[in-house]
Amino acid sequence: MYTPPAFREGELSAMHAMIRAARLSNFVTATADGLLATPLPLFLDPDEGPYGTLYGHLARANPQWNRPPIGLALAIFMGADAYISPSWYATKQETGKVVPTWNYVTVQAQGTVEFFEDAGRLLDVVQRLTDLHEQPRENPWAVGDAPENFVSAQLRGIVGLRMPIERIEGKSKMSQNRNAADRAGVASGLAGSDLPAERAAATLIPVEN
Repeated sequence: MYTPPAFREGELSAMHAMIRAARLSNFVTATADGLLATPLPLFLDPDEGPYGTLYGHLARANPQWNRPPIGLALAIFMGADAYISPSWYATKQETGKVVPTWNYVTVQAQGTVEFFEDAGRLLDVVQRLTDLHEQPRENPWAVGDAPENFVSAQLRGIVGLRMPIERIEGKSKMSQNRNAADRAGVASGLAGSDLPAERAAATLIPVEN
């Protein structure tokens, strides 16, 4: 991933936080049949391996799991993003030498992927993934709320995924390369947006000198 120094996120804890915030990834493998990609919710075990380990599952009918990967697999996590209008820059009024851009947060994690079919491991992954996303709800649903034979049948329709992270890169492109007045203009412009994602991006703009 091309990452100028101003946008590089090098802290592992910060990249892990970005993964958790993104929730959905694009999981990509190179195969003899070409690139295969699946939008996939994954959860991170931060204590397993030097950079953490990602877990998830795919539908058994998805051909990605039984096409041997060539090299490392790639999980792409996207955070807040927003179009940046040149009209928000103070520099526009001063020189007019401005162009549009796009702000975004992303983490790319690579590793050797393992697919597995063991029912016990699959159940653990499904329970952990479910608990992660149900926890904030007032009345969280649990896998154990469904009949055991139904759950067992559902597990036969999926394949587990484990990917210890071997390489990880973080990028937070949030107008750090602009002067303070331009950054303040961007933050103000995004804060007034009708789009929740753009208002979220506004909070990530470093407005202080």
